[in-house]
Amino acid sequence: MLESTVAAIRPLDEAAMAAARELQGRLTKPAGSLGALEPLSVRLAGLAGACPPPLPEPAAVAIFAGDHGVHAQGVTPWPQEVTAQMIANFLAGGAVVNAFARQAGASVTVVDVGVATPIPGADEPGDPAGPRLVAANVRAGTRDMTVTAALTRDEARSAVETGIRVAGELIDAGAGILLTGDMGIGNTTPSATLIAAFSGVDAEAATGRGTGVDDETYARKVAVVRAALARHEPDPADPLGVLATVGGLEHAALTGLILGAAARRVPVLLDGVIAVSAALAAAAFAPDAVGAMVAGHRSAEPGATAALRHLGLEPLIDLGLRLGEGTGALLALPVVTGAVRVLHEVATFDSAGVAEK
Repeated sequence: MLESTVAAIRPLDEAAMAAARELQGRLTKPAGSLGALEPLSVRLAGLAGACPPPLPEPAAVAIFAGDHGVHAQGVTPWPQEVTAQMIANFLAGGAVVNAFARQAGASVTVVDVGVATPIPGADEPGDPAGPRLVAANVRAGTRDMTVTAALTRDEARSAVETGIRVAGELIDAGAGILLTGDMGIGNTTPSATLIAAFSGVDAEAATGRGTGVDDETYARKVAVVRAALARHEPDPADPLGVLATVGGLEHAALTGLILGAAARRVPVLLDGVIAVSAALAAAAFAPDAVGAMVAGHRSAEPGATAALRHLGLEPLIDLGLRLGEGTGALLALPVVTGAVRVLHEVATFDSAGVAEK
């Protein structure tokens, strides 16, 4: 499945992009006056192979959840059980991502790809119209990457292919855009390690304070990232190997979601540092997958900026967010929709009888 998905990813359609640029030039506005929205609309036309591209709706958020063996190294003060507890909160509709999803009219799917502890209430019937849980647990959390590989290659592949399947299911159900979400206590540590491995930046430049750790914990976190990189010497030319040695199950699954969306030529709106670290892996598998990626926001985590720079993506909004869950992507969603709606609904100078300069 992974190989066939990667093989299906193609470059953006140049003819559709040329048509979108030409249309932008005829709309009743000064050329370039919509700033970043104009090249975004052009790129989405190239992804769809049509001008105008379809409106990116309905939206579907996929939250991949997993735990991390590196938690044992004291990289976060939060107990590991919070991952499962927050999943229960997602399913009950009580998290920030749920509030933003309701505002945006987006569905929420939570995928247990590697949670280590039981999820409260997971066996109870939920609201059919509310968030749903997909049970796809590859293993109960990763191993400690400072001691051994976090995952075997087969486990990493299984998680990637879970993400591909979820992307296909959501698109088949009608989703016009996918949004990345994540949950996993300690997951900014493997994110920083992935960013350092794929982009080549120093461990300290890739590592942030996550949930807001103190100086002592931050120094320990940077040391853990350095230790994992030194132990495994991950090769960015082998993205599956990088995910296996220093990634997380949610990172691997997000990689698959991005690849699955790119193969189906559906845009994927990236959230924060966990998402963009997975996006680096997706780009290593298939460079043309970047054409399907839209950077929703600039996370406060420094590694996110390094990753976006490496991918050549500019974030749509910058609000200092560092929550995850898919929250930043949801806030950016109306911007993406607006960029496409302009091509559908704004009159041209000729049709509106407006004189050009």
